[in-house]
Amino acid sequence: MIKINLLPHREEKRKKRQSEFYAMLGLAGTVAALVVILVGFGIGNKISEQEQRNTFIKTENARLDIQIKEISTLKQDIEALKARQQAVEDLQGDRNQPVYLMDELVKQTPEGVYLRAFKQEGQRVIMNGYAQSNERVSEFLRNLSNNSPWLNLPELIEIRSSNLGQGKDTKKIFEFTVNVGIKRPRDKEQAEIAGVSPAKP
Repeated sequence: MIKINLLPHREEKRKKRQSEFYAMLGLAGTVAALVVILVGFGIGNKISEQEQRNTFIKTENARLDIQIKEISTLKQDIEALKARQQAVEDLQGDRNQPVYLMDELVKQTPEGVYLRAFKQEGQRVIMNGYAQSNERVSEFLRNLSNNSPWLNLPELIEIRSSNLGQGKDTKKIFEFTVNVGIKRPRDKEQAEIAGVSPAKP
């Protein structure tokens, strides 16, 4: 019987398999490292691109903020110019207010009412005068309220009985104070267009 020793042959196969295993393990490690490097490189590129986009967005936002501030400043300037223009127009229109006031007082003051003083404060006129009776004062207020295109919202501030003259010439009269609004030309035009009286100044 012949005996053959196969141990060296098996040992060689085992060593060969081990070397192949280590070679495959090394190759897998290399491939894994390359994949990690490539993925990291790709992620780095994506992060860099996103940072560039973020920087661009921040820059554009800052530019837009400056433009918005400029627009806001321009709007304020426009509003200020409009206010100045309106003030100039009001001044030009208000030049004729004393004329309108005197003309309306002549038209609307009934007989038996005598005006002795009046003072304008803004768009309101305070008038002091005498009347023969309470009815004359009521008529005067009605005329100012209903018949005048330039005067509106009259208010009776005070009325009291008083005596005028001395001795036999003494007369009983009613001293009154009336507050009335005077319209600007633009208020009158707007009221005529709208068909309603403007609000109290």
